[in-house]
Amino acid sequence: MKPSIWILFAAMTAFAPAASVAAEKPVSIVLVHGAFVDGSGWQAVFDTLSKDGYEVLVVQNPTISLSGDVAATERVIAKAKHPVVLVGHSYGGMVITEAGDNPKVQSLVYVAAFAPDAGESVASLAEQPVPAGESAAPLLPPSDGYLLVDPSKFPKAFAADVDASITGFMAAAQVPWGLDAVKTPISKVAWKAKPSYFMVTTKDMMIPPTFQRGFAKRAGSVTTEIDSSHAVMLSHAKEVAAFIETADK
Repeated sequence: MKPSIWILFAAMTAFAPAASVAAEKPVSIVLVHGAFVDGSGWQAVFDTLSKDGYEVLVVQNPTISLSGDVAATERVIAKAKHPVVLVGHSYGGMVITEAGDNPKVQSLVYVAAFAPDAGESVASLAEQPVPAGESAAPLLPPSDGYLLVDPSKFPKAFAADVDASITGFMAAAQVPWGLDAVKTPISKVAWKAKPSYFMVTTKDMMIPPTFQRGFAKRAGSVTTEIDSSHAVMLSHAKEVAAFIETADK
């Protein structure tokens, strides 16, 4: 009598090598995206951190109001099984500065991000003169209470080192950024009480590198620099993941 094909399959899979995944770490990592995009931009970073044994959670910010984004982040922090390393990219740095006051958060990681002090907003920080040789974000005038990046300039400004087929779609699929989120000042400043880490992107055309260095110095952050556009989590995902892991040391 011939053996069942299902028995043969079970026998084969029983001896198949398992995927290499590290033992679970006693730390959770929460990833917070910035303006104009959503949490899917973290996918490659998520995959690397997950493979290395971390519980990784991704926030989907509405980016309509700062309070709404902080609330969304707080909900995800509450779901984490372990103490949290809270990571923010771009405008996500505003969110983690406020949400990072949560006692479950043990450290903050800023990735090409704003790192405000109390009373500062994105709008007030953007009023600073842009240093010579650097660029400000090519935003269109507000429309119906929201901002967008000029789609024709988005690929170069946001992600010049990412494949054009990807950035072209990103430009067309932008998530509108609410003026309430842009104009609302920070009231809680987590980096004053918790360790912080900052990745400066030296080819950034959305948040000038000089601004980023200033934020990092003021916060006393452990700082690294990388030759990357603003979309560093897309163009240098492994390096971003490795830097995030340094906050768990």
